[in-house]
Amino acid sequence: MSEVQAPAAYVAPKARSLFEPHRIVLMLIFAGLIFCVAWFMRWDWLPRYQGRLVYGVGQTLLMLFSTAIVGFLFAVPLGLVQVTGPKPLALLARGFCTLIRGTPLLLQLWLLYYGLGSLFAQFPEIRSSFLWPYLRQAWPYGFTALMISFAAYEGEVMRGAFAGVPKGELEAGRAFGMSRFTLFRRIWLPRAIHRALPTLTGETVLQLKSTPLVATVTVVDVYAIISRVRQETFLTYEPLLLLALIYLCLTGMLVYAFRLLEKRIPTRGV
Repeated sequence: MSEVQAPAAYVAPKARSLFEPHRIVLMLIFAGLIFCVAWFMRWDWLPRYQGRLVYGVGQTLLMLFSTAIVGFLFAVPLGLVQVTGPKPLALLARGFCTLIRGTPLLLQLWLLYYGLGSLFAQFPEIRSSFLWPYLRQAWPYGFTALMISFAAYEGEVMRGAFAGVPKGELEAGRAFGMSRFTLFRRIWLPRAIHRALPTLTGETVLQLKSTPLVATVTVVDVYAIISRVRQETFLTYEPLLLLALIYLCLTGMLVYAFRLLEKRIPTRGV
């Protein structure tokens, strides 16, 4: 009888070195670009606008996280009702997501600000109410437009995530005597969020890149500050390069934070 050979031990692939020739060339090119930007361009204006830039970054992050959090809270029922029904609500949710995803965000923002905002001003009852000091500003309309857009896109993602949770896991929860709410809270929603998390990362990054649109309705964010810098200093490239660097850093921090979150979520049985 032939002897049964033991399976060969798994050999992990060797980690690639950071100092490979093509990577060294890319790092040198990047260092050269940084040197040219720092040496040959004007940056004497930066200390004067440092405080405004910090404020603008803070406003951008506030708009990003507030609209993403509230939008996700709306996206969960939008996705769930498309999977579970009833059919009239499912059709309404699907129509809402289709309408918002099928029209430009800038158009939605202008319709809210120049359309709905102008309509509110025509009613004396609204102008004399306690809401008018807020409704006359631009940020509620910017917040609403970004929040609705995030809810519509993420609602479709959550629809697929809810539908993709294995039915056997839900049946196992019912077999243990879980109520519908307990089953949703302990199994269905966590599993759906886990499945949607990589897409949620991309949607949040896209939401960050959409925040400059609120500057078109006079909301002051980092893009609006950079536009003011360009108008006052008559510089073009330096402020725009700084803006690109700011968004690049914010995007990197967002992606890193979501990757840490993915690693902290247990993946056994996924």
